Amino acid sequence: VQLQASGGGLMQAGDSLRLSCVASGRALSGYTMGWFRQAPGMEREFVAAIFRSGETKKYADSVKGRFTVSRDIAKNTMTLQMNSLNAEDTARYYCAVGQRIILSAVRSPDAYDFWGQGTQVTVSS
Repeated sequence: VQLQASGGGLMQAGDSLRLSCVASGRALSGYTMGWFRQAPGMEREFVAAIFRSGETKKYADSVKGRFTVSRDIAKNTMTLQMNSLNAEDTARYYCAVGQRIILSAVRSPDAYDFWGQGTQVTVSS
């Protein structure tokens, strides 16, 4: 599976941005898809995930109410709509997919099998 994240950029606080993740090489209907981010000097942290059905979604507390994850199974894509951006959202954002991820493990990077290269989001205050 190859994952390509895109849509990052230089933003102002309060702006909105949409990230996309396109997968190729395998149909992802049976996979959980997730977004993680990593700021310089920090560990990679969970942002959001969407399960196979598309109905179950999980968010980090820091983005809940501001970010929305969605997926299009037919197109093998996932998006992250980010609203009300702030400086703390500055990071490189990665998409990832994994099979057999249980609910309690969805926030752990180790649960995911494949990763994209990431896209940089920089928010100036």
